[in-house]
Amino acid sequence: MTRRRPEDNDDRLLQLSLVAVWLVTAVVSLVELNGQSRQVLAAAGVVSPAWLVQVLIVGGAVADLLVGIALWRWPGRASYRAALALMAAMTLAATVLQPGLWLHPLGPLLKNLPIAALLWHLMRRTAP
Repeated sequence: MTRRRPEDNDDRLLQLSLVAVWLVTAVVSLVELNGQSRQVLAAAGVVSPAWLVQVLIVGGAVADLLVGIALWRWPGRASYRAALALMAAMTLAATVLQPGLWLHPLGPLLKNLPIAALLWHLMRRTAP
């Protein structure tokens, strides 16, 4: 029987916290479909056509859900890379649409920096 190292438990905790971020974000995006989710896009000037707003919100939620499931079920380099890529794409889109979010007091974009560091750490510690 192989013995788990304490850092393996730490990595598992980090991985599960990232799973929670992606899964909860997916659920909240859909729960707030006609509330905060639309308000975020409206603040960026994306209000019509209505079907596009719906596709952007639901598409983002589905992407978050898929990454969350991948991080949970198949933790490994591919999942960590997918999470980094999705986060980078969404961060870039948010930066273009609402650059002021970088200065928001609650840090909706700034929080992506430590999340990226966690993903990078986990990716480097995972066997190829």
